Amino acid sequence: MLTLTSLFRTFAVAAVAATLSACATAPKAPTMPKLAELMSQATAAAATGQKEKAVTLWKQGATAYPTDKTPWINIAQTRYEAGQYGDAIGAAQEVLVRDPNDKLANSIIATSGLRLATRALGDLSRQNNLSGSLRTESQELAKLLRETLGETVLFAPAAPRPKAEREDKPKAISRKEPRSKNSGDDNKAADPFGVLK
Repeated sequence: MLTLTSLFRTFAVAAVAATLSACATAPKAPTMPKLAELMSQATAAAATGQKEKAVTLWKQGATAYPTDKTPWINIAQTRYEAGQYGDAIGAAQEVLVRDPNDKLANSIIATSGLRLATRALGDLSRQNNLSGSLRTESQELAKLLRETLGETVLFAPAAPRPKAEREDKPKAISRKEPRSKNSGDDNKAADPFGVLK
């Protein structure tokens, strides 16, 4: 004969068994890929020319491991090598958030910034639109850059062509005297900072 106590025990055992079986069949949380594994896959993709796939994998690594700078430095380098200087600067700044003293990130930012500035100044020079306060500020920045680099000019003059190439060309009838370093017309096409010297 079933008593109230034995009936209660039966239900309690059944409830515990149901709870335990539910815990055993609960889906496991997805495991996060290891950063080294993501970096290895991305490096392999980059080596085979699949740069965008590599960047996607590096971004996954950056999301999964937000305090690690490694994915961001790889993105910055890849974007710089592709000539995507704005994106390279953005990724390098992410590196500096994680490591303010990273020399490679600072170098990418400086070089990319100069390349963008050179491109913009070249465009303005071709459009004859470098005037007024923009010209003055550009000249001041160029002077600061020359002083920082310890150079008298920002870019060295183009290297002379080998003698064999010069002999094949007809000789000029008259030669002009070389212009001074301060002339704004020197190498405008080759040197977008020429107007700033």
